[in-house]
Amino acid sequence: MPPVRPAPMRQPVRHRVRWVASPPPGALPQRRKPVAERYSGPPSYPVPPRWGFPNLVWRRPTAVPGTASGEVTAGERLRVITRSLLPVLWTFAALAVIASAAEIWRYVLLVQSRDSALSTSVVSVSDTFVITAGLLTTILSLLPAGLTVWWLLVARHAAADVSGEAPPRRQRHVLAFVLVPVVNLIMVLPVVAELEHAVLRRTRETRPKPSRLVLVWWGVWALNWVLLALVIVWRFRDGVQALADGVVLVALTDLTAAGLAVVTALLVKRMSGLLAPVEEKRLRLLRVLKVDGVPEPERRERPASSVR
Repeated sequence: MPPVRPAPMRQPVRHRVRWVASPPPGALPQRRKPVAERYSGPPSYPVPPRWGFPNLVWRRPTAVPGTASGEVTAGERLRVITRSLLPVLWTFAALAVIASAAEIWRYVLLVQSRDSALSTSVVSVSDTFVITAGLLTTILSLLPAGLTVWWLLVARHAAADVSGEAPPRRQRHVLAFVLVPVVNLIMVLPVVAELEHAVLRRTRETRPKPSRLVLVWWGVWALNWVLLALVIVWRFRDGVQALADGVVLVALTDLTAAGLAVVTALLVKRMSGLLAPVEEKRLRLLRVLKVDGVPEPERRERPASSVR
């Protein structure tokens, strides 16, 4: 018989067991809920406290250096530009009226010269008056024009900050629509109408509808440019009648320039008032002089060792 072999022994299976000990319920201390304390009045001190606010006048947040509020906003710049632009516009309007009066006086002298001779002194005074007023009006017209364009750009940013929406047109497009001749006769109206639309806090879903003041301003603007072009073309004509007609055209151009300055001043004042309604001159510092009807606080006697 063949030998009997014993069966191989099986290895015991080992299971990994992790013992976790947890405390029984109620063994840990319970967290106490905070009890709301009753208000017992303002704090009282045995002696006057030494701490307090600095003895300084209240300042605007923009006056604090090194903070984000130190940046000048578009609304504040708009106030500064408006305060400078309005006197310049009114001064230019008065100067343009004077230049128009000088041209009208010259036209009257031309009519009188058809029947009688004129005095040499009167003619020289008239020529001096016309030349001086015309040069001053032409040179000083650049100042209100530049300030008005600057005001327009700053007002667009201020209106965008107030409405929370980006301007509808880019800055270079606005400059092209305002400064390029012939193009500005038509495209300046949408630019100003869009600014008024943003100033009045109207949504972009509604179409900009210019007000009567904007339409009047645009009409005077277009008339002034048309008369200016006629004056330039009329300079190339010869003859006494062409000279007299040129004087009338120059007088009308000066009057429309004065009217444009007046309407621009009204438009700037209206839009600036809507964008920055509060002026620094209207603000008054308020102080508390006394309080009536309040019981006296309880005070303790000051110790003798107190310095104050």
